Amino acid sequence: MPQDAVPVQEVGTLARALGEARNRIQAEVGKAAVGLSAEVDLFLAALIARGHILFEGVPGVAKTLLAKSVALAVGCDFRRIQFTPDLLPGDITGSFVFDRNKSEFVFRKGPIFTQILLGDEINRAPAKTQSALLEAMQERQVTIEGATYVLDDPFMVIATQNPIEQEGVYRLPEAQLDRFFLRVNFRHPTPAEETEILRMHGRDVAPVGGVAVPAELLAWRHHLQFVEARPEIYEYITSLARLSREHKDVFLGISPRGSLCVLKAAQAWALLQGRPYVTHDDVKRMVGPVLNHRLILKPEAEIAGRRPEEVIKGILDKLPAVRA
Repeated sequence: MPQDAVPVQEVGTLARALGEARNRIQAEVGKAAVGLSAEVDLFLAALIARGHILFEGVPGVAKTLLAKSVALAVGCDFRRIQFTPDLLPGDITGSFVFDRNKSEFVFRKGPIFTQILLGDEINRAPAKTQSALLEAMQERQVTIEGATYVLDDPFMVIATQNPIEQEGVYRLPEAQLDRFFLRVNFRHPTPAEETEILRMHGRDVAPVGGVAVPAELLAWRHHLQFVEARPEIYEYITSLARLSREHKDVFLGISPRGSLCVLKAAQAWALLQGRPYVTHDDVKRMVGPVLNHRLILKPEAEIAGRRPEEVIKGILDKLPAVRA
């Protein structure tokens, strides 16, 4: 069936099914992680949109726990890499080793050959090691010694970093930051949430089980392109990008790739809400996580304490809302 011939009813049916699956995943992840429903939704939006995600927050706010829990809930294979200063690219991608039985070199796959990969504390490894992820994140493949190996589908990279550490860390280059579809900032729990964490984890916690399968995820990904966005939505996103480039505090504004990521994120968010069409509120909800790591402010703005989130909010306040 041609892409433009997919019935609207089919997209609507799948959107409603995804909305129900989202509720099941939220409930299942809630067995292990407290107060992170918004973060789960953002994780699922990135997963549906074939994007990668950067979790940023101080230690102990459940970044790793959330990544593993959602991977289990959606039935995907999961592996974790602890990034350290002595980690080598081959420790991620794999390398050729000599097999004495065969008297030849054979390729031993690294942990990147999985469906959901967690790179814990990614900024602790030097740029050469971080770059081992770039081809995988962009092309969904790995090239070793001239041989190319295709990665699993679905494939997703989740990276974590601590924003307050200054020693023993390497800042992620802008080109690599741009490969992350979303950046999600983790907060400390509220007093009520922390009390629930103590109550829950003071005893044996029920394991998180699979309430979805990768085949469902692939269907959601396929139908994302058919989520309707009216011309006014396109114009709204284009205006947002233009204002970011013209802003007095911005050195480098949003690229066309950033604009496309906003659209895809809004479509994924609409699907998670059980709708086959994008609204103005979908775009506004996803603008922050999509763009907060893509804006580069001028040095004087950074010295004055300005943050990308403030600039984005100011731009959104200037733009007229898209009427339903």
